[in-house]
Amino acid sequence: MADPDEEEEGSLDQLPATVLETIVSKLDVASICSVSSTCKTFNACASHIFTFIPSFDLLDIAPSIDLLRPLLPPNPYLKTLKLDCGRLDDSAINVVVRDSLHELYLHNCADFSGKLLSEIGGKCADLRYLYLGSVAEKRGRAIHISDLEELLRGCTRLEALILMFDVSLFLRHNFALVWALVSEKLTSLEIGYVSSVMVTELVGPSLGPHQSPNHVRPSILPGIQKLCLSVDYITDTMVSTISKGLMSLTHLDLRDAPLIEPTITFDLTNSGLQQINQHGKLKHLSLVRSQEFTITYFRRVNDLGMLLMADRCANMESICLGGFCRVTDTGFKTILHSCSSLYKLQVSYGIHLTDLVFHDISATSLSLIHVSLRWCNLLTNHAIKNLVLNTRLRVLDLRDCKHFGDEALRAISALLELKILLLDGSNISDFGLSYLRGIINSLVSLSVRGCKRLTDKCISALFEGSSKLKLQQLDLSNLPNLSDNGVLALAKCRVPISELRMRQCPLIGDTSVMALASMRVDEDRMHGCSLRLLDLYNCGGITQLSFRWLKKPYFPRLRCLGVTGSASRDIIDALARSRPFLHVACHAEELGSNQWDNLHGLYMHDNDEVDELEQWLLEEEGDYNDEEMMDADDDAELLDHLAL
Repeated sequence: MADPDEEEEGSLDQLPATVLETIVSKLDVASICSVSSTCKTFNACASHIFTFIPSFDLLDIAPSIDLLRPLLPPNPYLKTLKLDCGRLDDSAINVVVRDSLHELYLHNCADFSGKLLSEIGGKCADLRYLYLGSVAEKRGRAIHISDLEELLRGCTRLEALILMFDVSLFLRHNFALVWALVSEKLTSLEIGYVSSVMVTELVGPSLGPHQSPNHVRPSILPGIQKLCLSVDYITDTMVSTISKGLMSLTHLDLRDAPLIEPTITFDLTNSGLQQINQHGKLKHLSLVRSQEFTITYFRRVNDLGMLLMADRCANMESICLGGFCRVTDTGFKTILHSCSSLYKLQVSYGIHLTDLVFHDISATSLSLIHVSLRWCNLLTNHAIKNLVLNTRLRVLDLRDCKHFGDEALRAISALLELKILLLDGSNISDFGLSYLRGIINSLVSLSVRGCKRLTDKCISALFEGSSKLKLQQLDLSNLPNLSDNGVLALAKCRVPISELRMRQCPLIGDTSVMALASMRVDEDRMHGCSLRLLDLYNCGGITQLSFRWLKKPYFPRLRCLGVTGSASRDIIDALARSRPFLHVACHAEELGSNQWDNLHGLYMHDNDEVDELEQWLLEEEGDYNDEEMMDADDDAELLDHLAL
């Protein structure tokens, strides 16, 4: 009798190869790898597809060069390439840098040198979009101004350039001259870190050689519409130079993190705010002073500065203000009442912001969609009751506003389009969370980190009786009264979570890990299949037993794991060997930083039961080793006991 697998493969062989390839090529890279592992016909099909697919996205894992080579054969049709380069170095340049590329995204390039920039400039003449992250950040790697020069000289069609590393390391005396080579088509520029003085020299008008001060050249970046910079100090001079020199600017995002309290020369004042949007085209403005290194604010800006800025910002659609400690309700109300097209408002460290700002918001024509009010500790439930009159709100970030309670949740329950709700550190209770049951089916992200009154009952209050949940991200960190019983209840509710954070929960232990490992989102999926990120840092009851459940075949899609730093190094190393594509963090670092700050990144990818991408890349290693299989057998009874 014929083998069914052979019969199935034979039937596939009867299909024209072009038809099969056309169908499979519509899938993403992970799905193509999944298909290739099913039979020889699909394997050959996938291998051929990689020679002509126009887009290749593998940001989900960090492959080694040996694993990457067969996935990136010569392909003259490849236009878009997205890679996590965490395990790559200069030896991979010839594999990833292609002359056919129009878009290139390379993340975590710490082990590359500046040669990466020069090679891109030498080979990618048709490049339109370039993202480079963390280049040469590893000790011993170097990057020179000549590398940047080669990049800018060669990529003459660049429209968007994102350099997410410290460019202040380049020699300052010829930094602006090198940028004179940049593509005339460049409309978007983002830089991970640069000094304010270098920005002023880069953006400002320049004197021509051997010319008098009356012969001033225009800015070398005349077409820039979007500018996002992280600098040492946001200053009046820099803001004024940007506002005057970039006549097409529609999006300005400036963030600083001073090491010391800035002097007036290196600070933003009311005068600087008055210079913003001189050409009247600005739609999106973000001015944020970070508290990363020291507690510091924009102390030289008050309500007058906001009044002066508001005169030029009537057409603004998005405003983000962080660290304006002397601005009161008067200044913030001026913004709300002046910007009739505003849909996004973010305020952090609004020390003097009170409920009065939103008291008469119904009198405005605003239709806010995204509101973030972080560390605004004078706000109470009354502010939320007025704010929710904007019924189309999709994002509501109230982190570290300590005086919000259950009445705020009652008001929020009317927001039927809400997707993201962040309530860290608020004074809510288990009962209060039950108000959200009416909108829980629409939520994609929910954070109740540090809400000390919450207990195990909060899980049933939220999810009991709910179906067709869309929740992907859930943060239950720093809840002293959350125990294994709460996680068991979460597993029983079959919430399709892809990212679960339970940092600093002293009562969370091995039982929680076993419950999550055995959880099924639906009958057709494997145990624990939906979780891609699990943060258990400093959970009091995690022992060596949990690590047995973190091996295959459990948590097949897990990509990021946070554990206590005191965990045995041998155990962590053994886990890393068995799951080479799992990133294990044990030094208290936050996993998936800024996970709440990118609304566009929130989606549910409909994956298969097993992570075939990892299986395809590592198929030469076989299935599971004997020890892992013995562990699975030993734990079978526990799995049956916890089966939900």
